[in-house]
Amino acid sequence: MPRGKSAGKTPGKPARQLLFSEALRQQKHPSMEDPPPFPRSRMADDTQGATMDRILQEILAVSRKLEGMDSAMEALTAETRSMRLDIAGFQSQISGLDQRVATVETQVASWTDRDQELLHLRSKLIDFEDRSCRNNVRLLGFQEGIEGADMFSYLRETLPKLTEITFDPPLEFQRAHRLGPKRQNGNGRPRPIIVCFLCHMQAHQLLQAARMQRPFRSAPWKSDSQLISPKRLPNEGKPSYPFILASLT
Repeated sequence: MPRGKSAGKTPGKPARQLLFSEALRQQKHPSMEDPPPFPRSRMADDTQGATMDRILQEILAVSRKLEGMDSAMEALTAETRSMRLDIAGFQSQISGLDQRVATVETQVASWTDRDQELLHLRSKLIDFEDRSCRNNVRLLGFQEGIEGADMFSYLRETLPKLTEITFDPPLEFQRAHRLGPKRQNGNGRPRPIIVCFLCHMQAHQLLQAARMQRPFRSAPWKSDSQLISPKRLPNEGKPSYPFILASLT
């Protein structure tokens, strides 16, 4: 090739080889710019298949677990529904019990008021009984049968002499009697005499004399000692006023 002529008209050998390779590539893969990937080996395909099988097995196991969870959820839902029904029944019963408790509370309140009223009435009854017993005098040590057939006449005659008191007006009694059944043989301690005065002042004078005049002068009856005292209230351990005791020997 002469030195003076142009060198770009005819390419050299390396350039021709590149052009030939490019034309051959475009002829084999006209729609792809890049060459096809390198073919994979059979071992790689087996590994990928085993991995896919394992993944499928895991998916199936998860699916079975989900099915079991669905069954458990259905059972739990049924149990929850049953519990709701039970709770509704309990609420109904509680409402009924609330009404019954309100009724019982009302009754208890009325009973409390009634108890208070009964206590008040009992207090008044005790006071009335106390007032009635203030006129009662108990005579101890008087021989059985000494009063004869008329207790009032015997007491009107004996008590003024015993106490040396002139009662004006004369002694008046509402009742006078001995306590307890009459003894058959007449032995033993004589039964006490209970005297209820019509006038409280006469009973008070008699008790005051029994307290102040000790010993009394000798009396016609035969006994070691005679006592005059207020009558105790029934069901009471102590009298409601000071106990007065006198010896009548």
